[in-house]
Formats: sequence, structure tokens, C-alpha cells
Amino acid sequence: MKPQRLNYFFRYIVLLITSVMGMFIGKLPPAIAGSIRTAEISDYQQQLLPQETITNSVVPIRKIRSFKQIEHLFTDAQKLVQSSPIPSEQAQVIPVTAVKFNSTSKGLEVILQTDVNSQRLQLTPKTEGNSYVADIPNAQLRLTSGNTFRQSKPAPGITEVIVTNINVNTIRVTVTGEVGVPAVELFDSPEGLVIGVTSTTSTAQQPIPSQQKPPNSENQAPIELEVIGSPDTGYNPTDANVGTRTNAPLRDIPQTINVVPQQVIKDQRALTIGEALRNAGVVGGGTFAQSDRLILRGSGTTNILTDGLRNYFAGARDLTSIGNVERIEVLRGPASVLYGQGDLSGTINLVTKQPLIDPFYAASFSVGNYDTYQGTLDLSGPLTTDKSVLYRLNGSYLSSNGFVDFYSQQRSQIAGALAWNIGTNTKLTFYTSYADFSRSAYYQGIATKGTLFFNPLGKLPRTRFLGEPDKENQDTSDTRLSYRLEHRFNDNWSLQNAFQAIFTKYSNDLKTRPIELLPDNRTLRRDVFTNPGGVNYYVYDLDTHVAGRFKTGNIEHQVVFGTEYAWNQFYGVQNRYDFASIDIFNPVYGNTTLGKLLSSNGSGTKVDNLGVYAQDLIALSENLKLVLGGRYDWSSQTSYTVFDLFGSPSSNSSASEAFSPHLGIVYQPIKPLSLYASYSRSFIPQTSRTANNELFKPDRGTQYEVGVKADLLGDKLSANLALFQLTESNVPTVDLNNPDYYIPVGEVNTQGVELFVTGEILPGWNVIGSYAYADPRITKNNSTPSPVGKAQTEVPLNQASLWTTYTIPQGNLQGLGGGIGVFYVGDRFIDTLNTLKVPSYVRTDAALFYRHSKFDATLNFENLFDLAYFESGNNTSVTYGSPFTVTLTLGWKF
Repeated sequence: MKPQRLNYFFRYIVLLITSVMGMFIGKLPPAIAGSIRTAEISDYQQQLLPQETITNSVVPIRKIRSFKQIEHLFTDAQKLVQSSPIPSEQAQVIPVTAVKFNSTSKGLEVILQTDVNSQRLQLTPKTEGNSYVADIPNAQLRLTSGNTFRQSKPAPGITEVIVTNINVNTIRVTVTGEVGVPAVELFDSPEGLVIGVTSTTSTAQQPIPSQQKPPNSENQAPIELEVIGSPDTGYNPTDANVGTRTNAPLRDIPQTINVVPQQVIKDQRALTIGEALRNAGVVGGGTFAQSDRLILRGSGTTNILTDGLRNYFAGARDLTSIGNVERIEVLRGPASVLYGQGDLSGTINLVTKQPLIDPFYAASFSVGNYDTYQGTLDLSGPLTTDKSVLYRLNGSYLSSNGFVDFYSQQRSQIAGALAWNIGTNTKLTFYTSYADFSRSAYYQGIATKGTLFFNPLGKLPRTRFLGEPDKENQDTSDTRLSYRLEHRFNDNWSLQNAFQAIFTKYSNDLKTRPIELLPDNRTLRRDVFTNPGGVNYYVYDLDTHVAGRFKTGNIEHQVVFGTEYAWNQFYGVQNRYDFASIDIFNPVYGNTTLGKLLSSNGSGTKVDNLGVYAQDLIALSENLKLVLGGRYDWSSQTSYTVFDLFGSPSSNSSASEAFSPHLGIVYQPIKPLSLYASYSRSFIPQTSRTANNELFKPDRGTQYEVGVKADLLGDKLSANLALFQLTESNVPTVDLNNPDYYIPVGEVNTQGVELFVTGEILPGWNVIGSYAYADPRITKNNSTPSPVGKAQTEVPLNQASLWTTYTIPQGNLQGLGGGIGVFYVGDRFIDTLNTLKVPSYVRTDAALFYRHSKFDATLNFENLFDLAYFESGNNTSVTYGSPFTVTLTLGWKF
């Protein structure tokens, strides 16, 4: 290990040991703890509450008086420990299988449905601000659609009702009043535990609770207002991890964050990141894309995280499978403040499927045209009787021929997760996955003349293949091993340590590449690449961070600070040969003779990166929040050539440091509306050098963003409007005096606007839509002829999408529904001087489905009207998008 890498490593180890030592101390010093006041705890932070605060309860309460009438509430864990323990019969975890609402003359009733006598449910109540909070330490919420139930404004005077799991054996019920704590009573009924809620009046006084009867009495017929469910499992997730490294509400984050939830992925049967993210104004990752390079906010990004950890080579390999992905989060703009080096335009976080506390078994089978077959299996549940060890195992296999001649692909993936709750304060989860993507041809598109432009000899069919059949087999295998350790010191402070190792190998027999179409308009010149031994990628990423909440006076803080060390490398051998030409109108295949060897070398890159970061989400008041953050990175890169048949072995190293700040502010004049502004920077280290052998400064990016976020229709529908300006500087351009070297004078400026809408319009009617305008212009460049003032290639000026589904919510046809979507991508220049462009297109997709109980059937239609459109292109060739395809999927849950 080199001295510089040792230096990084030891710096990281010191930081890691300091954090881990604190984890085993278990409690903060009294002097520190006494200065910290409990703030509002997010759902994510509540998952690992100390055992002493949740497993010892007071004597069962069957009727609750107004809180002003309660004289002695326990306020600390020590008193709770001294109270009477729960009898062994009641200590058994009781499943709550549904949450329902009934309206009453006084307000509403929240019914926690159970399959056992609800008298066995024990409540420990308290107040927090305007909220009535009750913990049920011997119960577990087991909804079919998630572990959180949330309803905004369910009755006059009631702001919100939340029922959620805070650990493996405790439910928390939170009822928030508009002007004061609601009055609450408890009843038992055949359905389960009934929580009667009476809102406060317009004054601060609380009415005396009335003696209500159970909802099934003779004198009161229940009126069901809300069905079982959680909005986080529909089309409108309310929080995300990617923006703050904690599950923060989207309305509190001063940046645009899109979430594509599992339901959208399932409804559209998306197979790749690109297919799912077209709903979020992202272009790329199309039918024949060679990597996960995606375009948003006017430029490409390869910043792809898995559960918050970075895969540094995601953009250099074939498409990532999303069979194990629960949802996809997109942070638009720079994210270097939390994740270090990366592209300016955005960061994509893949949230994987986690182990479930209840047994879950699901399988599906799909069949479609072009000989498409797919099978999936998803299994989860507890491995121990106390449900402290949980597992998740899922796998998938896809085989399809595609619409291009001689082209076929196979995708397979198996992924597993094992979660171990080590007591109530600590959780350790192991993850592993293996994915393989192989295809029979390296499809490079077909000639622009005869497709995009007129060719006097005719038009080429979109099925035409201009490579060599059975000679271009490619395979990419990807293995991931990781763990995540979570520990809670107390109600406010927690530590998380995560590590991942990724091993990727890419191999191919040969890869033909079109060079130019000769003047006869039919002969295409080609060359060919080979990779003997394949190309190997290695990624190691270790992150440790502490999250906490505290107060300084009346100001609340939610802080995250941590450190990350990453090491990655790739190495491969590449040979380039001259190759036989081919007739694009009458192709003759079977050529196996390689021409003149044009280049041959074995090369690679090694990267070390150490970063230290901190961020504080400050609540100056209930409706004014400030985000301050910064990260400092030390990066070392080495590009090396082991051998070169036409040159000499070489090694080129560079080191760089960068500080990436982030500043944002959110003002909420009313709770459902957030006005925000932010400033942030990004950086990418450079390996290029000037003719004087001087190192380049990092490629820097700067973003200014202002916007508004709104939660509409009782928080069921969300909208986000943003205006932004990005500037990328220190971009390497060719030194005209020394063409073998570069100078850092390039600059690109992008201005744009984005609009996103997602959620539920009416019961059963969901929608996700986007509009994005981005105008990236080159403002500095040293090339001749100069591209200054020209637009970036492959970037549409306008793009939009709208996907909507409707499911009949009740009646004889309950579960029957369908969806339709339109996806618009504007025209894009495909050369740097903006003389060539591919035209815009509007593609229409649709779906029909029937979902009843544990069975569902879905019929997906892609490119419903069989539109011939281009996904991408360059000076020589263009790539068509998929024609009309139809797929039938049958699924079962056991």
C-alpha cells in the first residue's frame, strides 16, 4: 500500500475508532445529555428506541382523561423502569393488520384492527406540543402495503394522524391538533382498539371527553372514511434519504428531489434505471444504451448510489438491474456536500428491498413478443421466533430477443439481505447480490443516411444490424457485498457505519464500430475492438456518520457528520484492429478476419478518496428552516499503462483537494407550502496535465436554485417547481499549441426550469408527471472551429412525461384498472457544432391490470402506436427506440 494511501487509511481508521468507541459507551455524559432537549423524532430515527423506554409500561389504561386532568405522567426512562412489568401473556407481540377511520359527532375514531382481544394492547401516553402520542409496546403494525399509516386533516381541528412502527415490537400513534392537544378516549370493540378523538376548540381549551359508545353499538353506525394503506407505498412518497442522509421530509429540503416508488416501477414494468427515471425528467439508459449515463439538468451523470454508497464505475459498464430496487431517489444538482466527487447535474440513489417482519412470498411470470420471458421470486420473513433476525431473498431472470436482427439479451439477478436486531438499540444488516447481463451483439445503431437523412438508394429498416452476428457476445457480471450497522445511543443520537465491495467484470469477443459511410452511400467503414481477459472493476466504499437532534435555546438542530473512505480501480487490455467494410443495404455477415492492428495496450486507473462532511438542518422556527453543510475531500488518482505496443509504459498521477459547501433556506408560510432557495458546489478530480506538466485543478460545478413545493389535496398530491442555473468550469479542452495536451479553459452554463407532480388525485386515481427545460451552452472553449455558444450534444431543450393510473376501489370490479402515459423528448443536437440533430418524439405507453387479494395480472403496452423514433445518435449512426411491444405478467402472493 502506497504511503499516501496509508495516510488516508490511518486518518479514516482514527475517525472510525472514535465513533465506534462512543457506540459502546451507550450513553452521552450527563453534562452533555442535560443540555440536549428532545426534538421531534423522524420515523427513521425512531426505529431503534432504547428498550427501557418501550418495554416497561404502566398499568393498562382503558379510558384516558384529558391531559390537563393527568397529574403524574412519567417523563423519563428511570421511572418507567420502576413501573409494573407487562404480564407475560400481554408481552406477546400482537399484530395490528389494518387502520381505519370512523367519523363521529365529536370528531373521529381511529380503529386499530387486531385478530385478538384488543384489551391486551397496552398504551403509554404523553404529549409533544399539540400532539397526543401513545406507544403500544406489545404490538406491531402489519399493513399489506407498508409499516406506516398517515392521514392529513382527517377531521376539523385535527392536523394529522400517524400510526407507525418504531421498532420490531412497538407501535406509535400520533394525533396532532391544530391549536392544542386533542382529547382522547379508548374503547374495545370486536374489530380492535378504538381511539376516540375530540379536537380542541378554537381556543386553547380542551372539551371534557364524552362517554362514547363503541362504534358497533345500536345507536351508531360507522362511516368508513379511509381504507388501509400508506401513502409512502403509493405514488407520493413524503420523504427521502438521499438529500440529508436521514429520512427527512421532502418539504424541508431546499433542493429538488424526485422519488420513483415501487408502485410506478411495477405498473410500468420498468427493467432499467433509465426506464424508471423517464417519469422524473431524465433521459438515457434506453433500449441499447451501453452504460448507466443519464442526462438531467443539461448534462450527464454517472453518480449512482446503492443505499447511499457510491459505485464509481456505474457509468462505464452495462445497465444496472433494478430487480432488487424498492424505489429510486433523484437528487437534482450537486451532491458533493454529502457524497464527494461527482457530476454537477444530479445523483441517483437506489434503495434496495429490505427484510420484512412478517412472512412474505411472491412470484411472477411474464411473457411478451420478441420471445420475451421473465420470472421473479421474492421471499422474506423472520428466521427466529422473537423476530430479531429477518431475511429477504429475491431473484429474477429475463430472456428476450429484441427487435434488431441477431440481437438477444439475458438478465439474471439474485439478492439477499439478513437483518439482525441486536437488542433494541443496535441493528446489523448484511447484503449480497449477484447480477449478470449478457447480449449477443454490441449494437451501435445504423447509418444516418437512409434513416435520419435521405439516401438515394433507399431507406434502411430499423431492424438492420451492421455488426457481426455470433461474434460480438458480451457479458457483464456484478457482485456486491455490504453491511450496515446502526446503533442508537439514546432518543436523539445514533451512529451508522456502512461498507460495500463491488466486483464487476466486462468481457466481449469483439466489438465492431462504424467509422464513416463512403461516397457510394452504401459502404460502411468499420474497425473492431477486443478485450482479451476482460476489463475488471473494483470498488470499496466505507462510510461512518453520526446523526443527532438537539436544541440551542428555541432553535432545533438535526445534524449529520461523518467521514468516508473509498478506493477503486479498473484494469483491462484493449486491442483495436482495422476491419472489413459492410454493405448497409445488402449486408454479408461471417467475416472473422481481423485487419491491421491499430493499437494495443493494457491500462487502468486507481483512485483514493477521503472525505469529511457535516450538515445541519436548523429549524429557526416552525416554518423557517436553514440547511448548512460542507465537505472537504482529498483525492489521489493514478492512470497507468502497463504495456503499449505503439508507445511506452507510463504513469500519470494527480492529487487534489476540494471544499464543497451547501447552503439552503426553506420558508413555509403555511404547512403544505415550502418556498426555498439553495447554493451548492460539486467537483470532479482531473488526471490531465498541461504541456508544462502542471496538474489540473478539479472540474468545479456551481448551482443556484429557487423553487416552491406544495402538498395538495390533503397531502395526497405533491408538486415541485424549480428554477436553476448551473456553471461547470475548469473543463479540459485541447491545447491548440500542443494537441497532445489540454488546458482548463472549458466552461458550460445551463439555465432551466422543472415542474413535477405526483400523488393521488382521487381515491384510486394516481398520477406522476414532469416537465423539464434545460439550455446548456458552451461559454468557453479553445477548439477550432469554436463551439462557444453552441448547445451540448444529446440534451433535449424540452422534455415532458405524464403517467396516470386508475383502479376501481370498491364494488364487484374492485382491483380492476389501467394506466396510460405519454413521454415527450425534444430534438437533440448530435454534433458539437450543432449542424445535426435527431427529431423530437412523443411515445405512448399503456397498461391494464386486475389486482385482487393475492393475485394480480398486468398487460403492459410499450410504444402503443408503433412510432419509429430515435433514442440517440452521432455523426455516423443513430439508434432506434423499441417498436410496439406487449407483455403479460401474472403474479401471486402466498
